[in-house]
Amino acid sequence: MHILLTGGTGLIGRQLCRHWLAQGYRLTVWSRQPEKVAKICGAQVRGIARLEDLGQEPVDAIVNLAGAPIADRPWTHKRKALLWSSRITLTETLLAWLESREQKPRVLISGSAVGWYGDGGERELTEDSGPISEDFASQLCIAWEETAQRAEAMGIRVIHIRTGLVLSAEGGFLSRLLLPFKLGLGGPIGNGRQWMPWIHVDDQIALIDFLLHRNEASGPYNACAPKPVRNREFAKALGDVLHRPAFMPMPAFALKVGLGELSLLLLGGQRATPVRLLQAGFTFKFMDLRAALDDLSSRL
Repeated sequence: MHILLTGGTGLIGRQLCRHWLAQGYRLTVWSRQPEKVAKICGAQVRGIARLEDLGQEPVDAIVNLAGAPIADRPWTHKRKALLWSSRITLTETLLAWLESREQKPRVLISGSAVGWYGDGGERELTEDSGPISEDFASQLCIAWEETAQRAEAMGIRVIHIRTGLVLSAEGGFLSRLLLPFKLGLGGPIGNGRQWMPWIHVDDQIALIDFLLHRNEASGPYNACAPKPVRNREFAKALGDVLHRPAFMPMPAFALKVGLGELSLLLLGGQRATPVRLLQAGFTFKFMDLRAALDDLSSRL
């Protein structure tokens, strides 16, 4: 199987490459720095700067995960434009290239996030739920999914991965929390009642692979563990695993002043559950937050 990845050098993309190389797949990563792909993703992974570099070489599947990090810095107008172009404009470029191809891939697995729903409050959110509140993150995810969905008109099966907070020892959300928690400065954000839909990175990789091989899979899938937790529960569990106190709250007003509109991402949440994945027969390795954090703590 030949798989084309965007975002292949990111946290999830790197681990997907390792996983699929072990299965003997051919992998190509579309990257702004193709010369670095082999070092980051594996010596057998090909990096390309332009989609046209593939010529008419057959591609069986596309995994579209590219996108600038959404929570790294405040959402200025310039930052919003970058977040938009790195997802929607890039996906539009991908679609234009697909239109030109004689042989099209069977499936497009495209990134999204549970932020698609907006701040869901106490509602339990399944894939049948609609957006609750359309903040910028929600609008971004909605536009990203709508753009990728256009590939269906070309006869390509489209899957949307609505990812929660990915827990990994190699970077991402968890790595940004380690320093303050290790210093004893960790704790809940705001009132700590907001829901956090989390997922262990091993399950994230496994579910993408699972959906790749399910010929009937299409549409959105919530990529998060079946048991979301409130932010204060997450803080306590992380503090316990690191043997540090976790009672230092981050006041909501300080976040709003320091981060502006981005603070909505941290002060809101989604009580999202992976109903469609469970119905499809996917089995999570990590369903309990403490077990997931215990596993990752040995790798930190």
